[in-house]
Amino acid sequence: MAVANIKVSETPLVLYALRRADDALILGHRLSEWCGHAPALEEDMALANMGLDLLGQARELYTYAAKVEGAGNDEDKFAYLRDVRQYRNLLLLEQPNGDFARTMARQFFYAAFADLYWRAMMASSDPTLAAIAAKSEKESAYHLRHSSEWIVRLGDGTEESHRRVQDAIDDLWAYTGEMFAVDDSERGLIDAGIAIDPAALKSRWLKTVTGVISEATLRLPSNNWMQQGGRSGSHSEHLGHLLSELQSLQRTFPGATW
Repeated sequence: MAVANIKVSETPLVLYALRRADDALILGHRLSEWCGHAPALEEDMALANMGLDLLGQARELYTYAAKVEGAGNDEDKFAYLRDVRQYRNLLLLEQPNGDFARTMARQFFYAAFADLYWRAMMASSDPTLAAIAAKSEKESAYHLRHSSEWIVRLGDGTEESHRRVQDAIDDLWAYTGEMFAVDDSERGLIDAGIAIDPAALKSRWLKTVTGVISEATLRLPSNNWMQQGGRSGSHSEHLGHLLSELQSLQRTFPGATW
């Protein structure tokens, strides 16, 4: 039996919460794909725990979006019953894991942003978002520390590990600009003090990233052209494959419970 996609009333605040929830869900799912495949048992556990952190963030944000929307949706419907074009996550986060170096490069770029973002969002005039931010910042601080250490170990390690992580940085760099983009819907929330302007975080993000990259004896690409589209629902082919796996149980057995 085919399961219809839900309809979402994308008011500015609902859309804002969904974008951040989608970021957490999609990256958390990517990290879960490493379970049982990481290069060491300790790292297997670390990646799984970071994935669980992100899943927790996604649940809180989806629940809040559902409350604000007031249309009968909930966290499960948002996660399992939306079409690929209804997802608003960053393109960076849906990119395939690739090898371990690529996963760490993706994690590092995002965690360096997320740590600054959630810290700033603790001052949001929206008490629910501020509370979510206070919890999420503690988690993102660990995610940043963990991925930074791996970037240095890989970059300043063997010739092979250096090459792999440099290739990952070169490939993923064009997806980082989207983290700092803002549309009209989000601008209104920024003006109201509900959201923060991510562009204001870019210089500090770049300082953090440059410092770690330099310590790792790596280099950042000089190309400033950036990919866009995830926030408006235009995704790479990778997200469709990810969602087919993520949503398979709910799509096959609608409303199934354990």
